[in-house]
Amino acid sequence: MSESGRVLVTGGTGNTGRRVAALLAAAGHPVRAVSRRPEGGPAGVAGFETGRFDWDDTATHAPVLEGVGRLYLVPPTAAPDPAAHLIPFLDRARRAGVERVVLLASSAIAETDGGLGEVYGAIRERFAQWAVLQPSWFMQNFTGDHPHAHGVRAYDEIVTAAGDGRIAFVDADDIAEVGARALTDEHPHNTAHLITGPRALSYADVAEVISRVAGRPVRHRAVSGATMRDRLASTGMPVRFAELLAGMDEAIAAGAEDRTSPAVERVTGRAPRSFADFAAAHADAWRR
Repeated sequence: MSESGRVLVTGGTGNTGRRVAALLAAAGHPVRAVSRRPEGGPAGVAGFETGRFDWDDTATHAPVLEGVGRLYLVPPTAAPDPAAHLIPFLDRARRAGVERVVLLASSAIAETDGGLGEVYGAIRERFAQWAVLQPSWFMQNFTGDHPHAHGVRAYDEIVTAAGDGRIAFVDADDIAEVGARALTDEHPHNTAHLITGPRALSYADVAEVISRVAGRPVRHRAVSGATMRDRLASTGMPVRFAELLAGMDEAIAAGAEDRTSPAVERVTGRAPRSFADFAAAHADAWRR
């Protein structure tokens, strides 16, 4: 890929963005990884740039698009109306010469939904080369600073409104590899990829796996959607976004995420990582 085909990775320090950027750089593609608080790229890697990008500061938008041919697009977190940010940026990207766009979306959002769902059609209308990634819920939600990880470390529990609903949790590494392929494969994918792990698990199943790895009992505590909304809002999360997440939990309880997909193996040639393998590799995440 030439310099004029530089790949712009928004959300360049996030769960998938930093992984996509690293995969592209390792394969020799020129990359510009941007975020509100950019970090340094891998040492000694030619063609890797970082830069500042803020959805709320449109002055940062045009500079990051200079010389870009392909775009990995991560929506703004907790935005009440992501389409209001993304669609004008897509128009700017097309005018700047971007040819291929890969959008990070969600398995919980359909094209017929408002907000981010509106962006699916906007990408197809504007670009001949595109892909939409619709990953299930991340395995990384149980590590780092995520509330689930904190709940395990502090209280030996995972709290959700998902009841006994099941989810095929997926490793962010697998999502990133599908994204990197969608950005760089010779032929554009021109499809939406539903991306899941190999097996659907309830939160009680997840708690059981973590219990074995952590060496102490961890449980799932099921609460109502209203309780979950209030719990999330009490952390400072915008109420509208808290309502959205609590509603997603209720959809999980009703079976909305009880499915698996062959996308990871179809695109990458290998099976997706299991939660058991992920947990074994991240045992330190649950140490007190």
